Amino acid sequence: MTRDELLRLVGALDLAQKVGLLTGATVWRTRAEPAVGLREMVFSDGPAGVRGEEWDERRTSLLLPSASALGSLWDERLAGELGELLAFEALRKGVHAVLAPTLNLHRTPLGGRHFECLAEDPELAARTGTALIRGIQAHGVAATAKHYVANDSETERLTMDVRVDERTLREVYLAPFEAAVRAGVWLVMSAYNRVNGTTMTANELLAEPLKGEWGFDGAVVSDWGAVRLTAQSAAAAQDLAMPGPDGPWGAALVAAVRGGSVPEEAIDDKVLRLLTLADRVGALGSGRSIPPRAWPGGTARRLLRRAVAASTVLLRNDDLLPLDLSALSRVAVIGRHASVPRLQGGGSAGVFPPETISPLDGIRAHLQGRAEVLHAPGPDLGGQPLPLDPARCQNPLTGEPGVLLRVLTATGHELYSEHRFSGRQLEPPVALEAHTVEISALVRPATDGKWTFGVGGYGRMSLVVDGQPLVEGEFARDTDDPAVIHLDPPRRHASVWLAGGHAAHVVARRELAPDTGRAVVVTAAAPEPDPEQALAEAVEAARHADVAVVVVGTTEGGEAEGHDRTSLTLPGRQDELVSAVAAANPRTVVVVNSGGPVELPWREEGGAVLLSWFAGQEAGAGLADVLFGKAEPGGRLPTTWGAALADAPVTQTRPRDGELVYEEGLHIGYRAWLRAGLEPAYWFGHGLGYTTWSYERLRAASVSAHDGGGALAVEVRLRNTGTRPGHEVVQVYLARPDSAVDRPVRWLAGFTAVRAEPGETVTASVEVPARMLRHWDTGEGAWRTEAGGWRVLAGRSAGDLPLTATVRRSDSRP
Repeated sequence: MTRDELLRLVGALDLAQKVGLLTGATVWRTRAEPAVGLREMVFSDGPAGVRGEEWDERRTSLLLPSASALGSLWDERLAGELGELLAFEALRKGVHAVLAPTLNLHRTPLGGRHFECLAEDPELAARTGTALIRGIQAHGVAATAKHYVANDSETERLTMDVRVDERTLREVYLAPFEAAVRAGVWLVMSAYNRVNGTTMTANELLAEPLKGEWGFDGAVVSDWGAVRLTAQSAAAAQDLAMPGPDGPWGAALVAAVRGGSVPEEAIDDKVLRLLTLADRVGALGSGRSIPPRAWPGGTARRLLRRAVAASTVLLRNDDLLPLDLSALSRVAVIGRHASVPRLQGGGSAGVFPPETISPLDGIRAHLQGRAEVLHAPGPDLGGQPLPLDPARCQNPLTGEPGVLLRVLTATGHELYSEHRFSGRQLEPPVALEAHTVEISALVRPATDGKWTFGVGGYGRMSLVVDGQPLVEGEFARDTDDPAVIHLDPPRRHASVWLAGGHAAHVVARRELAPDTGRAVVVTAAAPEPDPEQALAEAVEAARHADVAVVVVGTTEGGEAEGHDRTSLTLPGRQDELVSAVAAANPRTVVVVNSGGPVELPWREEGGAVLLSWFAGQEAGAGLADVLFGKAEPGGRLPTTWGAALADAPVTQTRPRDGELVYEEGLHIGYRAWLRAGLEPAYWFGHGLGYTTWSYERLRAASVSAHDGGGALAVEVRLRNTGTRPGHEVVQVYLARPDSAVDRPVRWLAGFTAVRAEPGETVTASVEVPARMLRHWDTGEGAWRTEAGGWRVLAGRSAGDLPLTATVRRSDSRP
């Protein structure tokens, strides 16, 4: 529809009807308005997959690699394809808007939601994010740029006040959002936090620069529950308050408009934007309804497998990878993560994949009939037990793998029951007389031993095993964070001795009460073998193998929405395990399964180190492709990895007296390391392939403003000096040593990828946009480009830039 047609629809509604549209109808749906042909619009979390409206493990979704893995692609075309896959998943599930991508930055390695953010550098985050946006929206599904803005840590995230100067906001934290708007994103999500004293749902940044200077014509949706004020947020440029049906707007907002504290023109603009969104996604008038569709040709799994290999970062390789199949008769696969990897981070972005391939599965499939595969799990990792799953329990009524969920009245009468697959549940909508939700299962130990069971949630809880009470009491709610309340509530554990072969009956109950959320979590952990014996068995397996593959990583709850990390140390005795295995067999490949940086004190031991991130459902298949040379590891680090947390220049995530001050200004990530004169373990942009490269020549020249807007044209000649075809990401950085204003030592200005055969010379062409040379002049309130000389540097990471050139620019004030 045209703007005039949409305005006529706005004019056809009275004030109450208009205000009614501005708060969700349910948790995931907007309101319909038949008077103007408006249907409900459905939202769903992202970016690891599209879950849909239900948090139900029976409603599966394709699971993509984590956002930090997508940031390591440095490949906009592949990122765009993954965006298209998200769109098709949305169409299949009847979803109009995907809440992705996350454009917040890796400001500190301790960020709890690091896995859900793309990069530490605003340009890399912007380019990857806009590629995802274009892919999603190409099929009529809205993408959402979130969380606007400076929502870069989780501690006190609902209330923290980020104090950040205007120039840093403009050049660092707003930059990916500006790129998203310029790319035509249809939704922007306002964050929970405050910025410089004002909560983001009422912040002037929603008007300027978002809707004014940048020209954003879409709608601003709140993070769920972030709108807490009536007049202040409504008078600002906040458009839609989610979730519904309740909230601070509604009748209170109607009264505020009639009382004059909120102009009705502001309401009209919000409704216009919502109708524009509905028109774009086919929820208005005679526009299409969303048909169920699947990824064409059944190639989704192949795309996800390709993405795993393309995002895997080879940190170090001492001529061990790729593995030569002809030289292998026995392979030892070691570590708990080898058989039970972490495929996604914790929190609202989680989905339930239809199937998963572990590293052990992938290696076994690749070596079937060719070599023997031994698995040694090594010592226990510690941490909290995992929720019950079909592999470890049975429904006590039917005997099927899984659990029985029941909803009971206060007298124990059953209102509802169903078979479920997981001990982590959000209880379904139930009748008013519902009093208790119950999860029960049979656990049959193979041998005698002490099992640890746990139950989590808010309100009155109990856990009984074979009639023996293990946990009982009130779990008092101590937070307003929805991710904690509904997804990761506190748990209590107790141990009990179980006899091998005997089916133990586990029953957990939670009384339903207002303000206690919907989550119930039932966990179990089998007896662990002696840790020294487990370590010895792993070492013995490695010693008698041609090669050892050790998979290590973070554990359940270690990287999750709702809290930041306090350490980068791998949990349990994993560091000791790696060192012991590498000492027993120098032909050891270590695979790191984490969403963000961890300390790698053994990184120079063994033969190779791979970073696989949270790689999604095809993790093991893509890893096997890389290990055995079917695919080259294509990833480059989207964030700098330090040797130790103590070395990191920026680590502060915890507000002081409610304020989190971005004291480092422009200098985050590799910029902070450079300014401090420190050497990390691995620089931003680092990543090896299966060949070697020689960087031979750099040419850089200004493109006239008339022809190219003042950009720089950069050409880098390089040669494949190895024995295999290869892929290289050529990175271009800028520096301004004599700048009159504070600047990073250098900053990423552009990149591109090339491929070459052994001995072949290729030329990489990189256009550096004029905006990469500018800075925000706070005095003038405008962008400015300094005159004089600029250094252009090219190479393969922020710390490996062998080629330099100088260009000169005249003063510019765009």
